[in-house]
Amino acid sequence: MAVARGDGGGSQAGPGCKIKAMAHPSPRIRHTRPDDIPDLIALQRRVYPYIPPFSEHKFRHQLEVFPQGQIMVELDGRPVGAASSLIVSWDEWAGPHTWKEVTASGTFDNHNPAGRTLYGAEVFVDPALRGHGLGHLLYLGRQRVCRAMNLKRIIACGRLPGYHRHAADLTPEQYAQKVVWGDICDPVLGFQMHEGFHYCGVIEDYLPEDRESLGHASLIVWLNPDFDPERPTVIPEEVPL
Repeated sequence: MAVARGDGGGSQAGPGCKIKAMAHPSPRIRHTRPDDIPDLIALQRRVYPYIPPFSEHKFRHQLEVFPQGQIMVELDGRPVGAASSLIVSWDEWAGPHTWKEVTASGTFDNHNPAGRTLYGAEVFVDPALRGHGLGHLLYLGRQRVCRAMNLKRIIACGRLPGYHRHAADLTPEQYAQKVVWGDICDPVLGFQMHEGFHYCGVIEDYLPEDRESLGHASLIVWLNPDFDPERPTVIPEEVPL
């Protein structure tokens, strides 16, 4: 993929929003496989009509670099959402950075198995199924990966899709603060806080192509309550989801 994206295509159901009932069969979370790639590319095109999807080459490369970190939700035999991630040493990325920089333009060549941080690079859910809890399943799957590998945290930079409506009056930081305070409803940041993430600040110019967020993103973190600093990072061949 030639352009940046980031976390922010999830269920977009924040605090106070009801989860819609899902007709049977129930959605199933699992790891992404190479044969899922064509359907995931088509789904990305629907989620982000103005941003090119990952290429097949980049999807395959992500699976080769870190298959345990690539997960998806399946409903009635078809992918309806996915999340991608890599492991980084957070000390290298704690300052200002862009999606392209931290993900090596979507190749995940910056993946560091010795790191302590699971970095959420992408989440997207079928627009027709938002509000059905699929984003929750993807975030839950990431947390299970984080726990299984004894990683200290999950870091992500999420979209601020409501910011363009307030940009004339508020800086990105002021907008995000008002979301945290409950004065403004932002569907992505609100959802992420509902999932147990903490707001840490704004990364400016993180996603230049994100017109709704005007390129900015919220930095969020989830701390693994089971992290053991005396144990190394573990990369098992399979992570139960």
